[in-house]
Amino acid sequence: MVLKSKKRVWAVLLVVVFSIGLLAGCGSSQPPAGEPAKKAVVGLAISTLNNPFFVDLRDGAKAAADASGMDLVVMDAQNDAGKQMANIEDLIQKKVSVIVVNPVDSKAIVPAIEAANKANIPVITVDRSAEGGKVVCAIASDNVAGGKMAGQYIVEKLGGKGKLVELEGLPGSSAANDRGKGFNEAVKSASGLSVVAKQPADFDRGKGMKVMENILQANPEINAVFAHNDEMALGALEAIKAANRTGMIVVGFDATADAQKAVKDGSLAATVAQQPKEMGKISIETAKKILAKESVPATIPVALELVVQK
Repeated sequence: MVLKSKKRVWAVLLVVVFSIGLLAGCGSSQPPAGEPAKKAVVGLAISTLNNPFFVDLRDGAKAAADASGMDLVVMDAQNDAGKQMANIEDLIQKKVSVIVVNPVDSKAIVPAIEAANKANIPVITVDRSAEGGKVVCAIASDNVAGGKMAGQYIVEKLGGKGKLVELEGLPGSSAANDRGKGFNEAVKSASGLSVVAKQPADFDRGKGMKVMENILQANPEINAVFAHNDEMALGALEAIKAANRTGMIVVGFDATADAQKAVKDGSLAATVAQQPKEMGKISIETAKKILAKESVPATIPVALELVVQK
């Protein structure tokens, strides 16, 4: 009887051990031998791809992601803050590893960033900042300094006297706010300068041309134009040429390929050079460090330079 009891006990123990082994195998989070680890996925929520600057930013991010063995999911908001909110909700549903956002509107983007925070997805801003939510790192040029650089150039070229036009970027964007702030700080230093017209053209070339056409009709004397980006500056140049107006200097911002060509041929006086591809690259490198649990700075500045004809 004792022998039979012992046999039964051993049989039960064997079944229990075997069952635990099966459960451990089913619950394992390790990939099968020889299977590659899952790639990290970075979501890039960009304001618009209908602008060469942001195409370059995307391309810089894509090249860096490919080099780092990461996947990049790009979402184009087409300059629509509501669409960008939906884009980020989509990235959250996809459970991306990190979200890099270039806000359409620095205030309107806050609920989207807070939603990513709740989902424990780290957020990085690039080129433009956000007014709230937890952002691990903000990567951008100093737009105030860039606007001041453009303003100081105009002050020098006009000898501190003249009538100016300011074509503003997308209302609510940090880039438009900061570039305008720097520009106006610079021109206020010269009492002989006055801004006779200031109007948004939403960083768009076509709108820049139309806005400038209206401004030209209302102002018989204009000595210089500062546009918050090159697309608007190039649109303004088209309007000026069509109106047969001369003696006006136009300064842009971004140093896109078209703008640099215009500076070289003398039609555009100057542009403030940013480095969009470098911004895209840095955003991916920063995402990689975050995922590796490395510390990253709260802000990463990207250098600026004034491009003029040589």
